[in-house]
Amino acid sequence: MTRRLIALALFVSVALAGCGAPTVPDFTYFRLPRPQPLEADGTPLFRGALVVDAFGADGLYADQALIYALDPGAQQLRQYHYQLWTDPPTRILQRRLIEQLRDANVAAQVTDELPASHPAIRVSGTILRFDRVPSAAGGYDAVVALKLRADARDGTPFVDDYYRAEKAADGADLKATVDAYGAALDEIFARFHADLRKRGADIHAG
Repeated sequence: MTRRLIALALFVSVALAGCGAPTVPDFTYFRLPRPQPLEADGTPLFRGALVVDAFGADGLYADQALIYALDPGAQQLRQYHYQLWTDPPTRILQRRLIEQLRDANVAAQVTDELPASHPAIRVSGTILRFDRVPSAAGGYDAVVALKLRADARDGTPFVDDYYRAEKAADGADLKATVDAYGAALDEIFARFHADLRKRGADIHAG
């Protein structure tokens, strides 16, 4: 009987100790809002295929966690522990650009993979900034900076430039910042699309 009482007392003490333990917050996963359509071409600008590779990223931007700055100059950055993208941004941005270029009828085929031996226009990108930044006036901004490049079928780059956009979030919650990320990407991809049309007009991908 004594052993049973000791065991019961030990069980109760462990249970009570557990009640005082802090609870771990739930993970929250974020998706970007639907993209704004690009200006569509009546006929494909490129008659062959266009391949959009997975974006590159170094350090923090290669991870799945949302990134925030501690200061308006974004010199100090941190990762959220429980606020994550549904997929790494390197894949999210790739799929978003594919969808927008496909809907805009940029090429006869817009895809994410083809054998390296297959002739195609090839688009690559690198994430340089993808930050939630406190604004000096209060609130938050979504800051996005990308390096985007398009290579002709012979490997010669005809678009190779840096693009940056900054959009104010319409609220202090993270969802508002995620919506601002979407608006910033829409602006950047629209500018990249315009460069594709302007600089690639004389390239014939048969």
